[in-house]
Amino acid sequence: MSDRVEIGMGREARRAYALDDIAIVPSRRTRSSSEVSTAWQVDAYRFEIPMLTRASDAVVSPAVATEVGRLGGLGVLDGEGLWSRYEDPQAVIDELVAVGMAAQDPDEIIAALQKAYSRPVDPELLTRSIGEIRAGGGTVAVRLSPQNSAGLAATAIAAGVELLIIQGTIVSAEHVQRNGEPLNLKSFIADLEVPVIVGGCTNYQTATHLMRTGAAGVIVGTGAGQTSTTDAVLGISVPMATAIADAAAARRSYLDETGGRYVQVIAAGDIDTSADVAKAIACGADAVMIGEPLATAQGAPADGWFWPTTAAHPVLPRGFATPVGPADISLEQLLLGPATGADGRSNLFGALRRAMAKAGYSTLKDFQRVGLTVRH
Repeated sequence: MSDRVEIGMGREARRAYALDDIAIVPSRRTRSSSEVSTAWQVDAYRFEIPMLTRASDAVVSPAVATEVGRLGGLGVLDGEGLWSRYEDPQAVIDELVAVGMAAQDPDEIIAALQKAYSRPVDPELLTRSIGEIRAGGGTVAVRLSPQNSAGLAATAIAAGVELLIIQGTIVSAEHVQRNGEPLNLKSFIADLEVPVIVGGCTNYQTATHLMRTGAAGVIVGTGAGQTSTTDAVLGISVPMATAIADAAAARRSYLDETGGRYVQVIAAGDIDTSADVAKAIACGADAVMIGEPLATAQGAPADGWFWPTTAAHPVLPRGFATPVGPADISLEQLLLGPATGADGRSNLFGALRRAMAKAGYSTLKDFQRVGLTVRH
């Protein structure tokens, strides 16, 4: 079947697939889940589960980032979030949630988010927040936007950041602008002393260009989820199964091009259940970025609410704040089990381990070769 479809005279579109459109096909061999490893490594840093947190203040505080690290994942703090803008960010988050609960119009909480995030980032508060994660003993990772990376990266690295995440909705290797200097990621990354993960991207070409910047990892996807409105506002929607597979193909080509340099592919978007995690890895991802599911964990700063960073954009918000569910499950149960139900929304990585075992694979890289089917 052709991957091109005609949508009108002289206009074609590519056929693409979301994670919901595909399913994993077990092989003839199964194995004990005790023989399966979900370990993932980026540069010199090893993690027992292939997971990064999405950098939303609603779900990640320095304390949560530390706990995620203890459980085997990578907690990513928003370096431009409330923890870098206010002396008491938890009080600001509590106030935002109160506004959301009382609001009659969804635009009220958007206005409150825009006002809260209008305060400038304070380098001293950024340094203090990074110091709290360092004191916890885990790998320190911070997300910065492409627009502000040049101004804040040095402060973050001096404070102890070990992995820098440069993430926007869509990121290119070089941003073209009329006035001022664009951020050339290749030269920028080359001058940094820490490995960089960069994204998002949506196709083979952009993934290849980002890999050529020297990034240690590339984020695939726009961070889509139930609180994102990027598709409604910009018309941009990324079918994640196809996007991940394309980026994995770019990784293979780049591996050949460089004679062996392996770049991590990280799936960020529409990752809601343990099945989504397993299918993202099966499509070729090395790790996944988890956002909204973390809102249901005890200790999440917004106590069951979630909002993406794009919801606070001062000119064009592309998301909203909403309650995702009660924050009534421990972070350990959410990630490692035991599951609290049969809906795939807890024990996310225990389920990944079981899926790998049922399909007969013992490592993440091997599992990327598992058979797949399309549901329609």
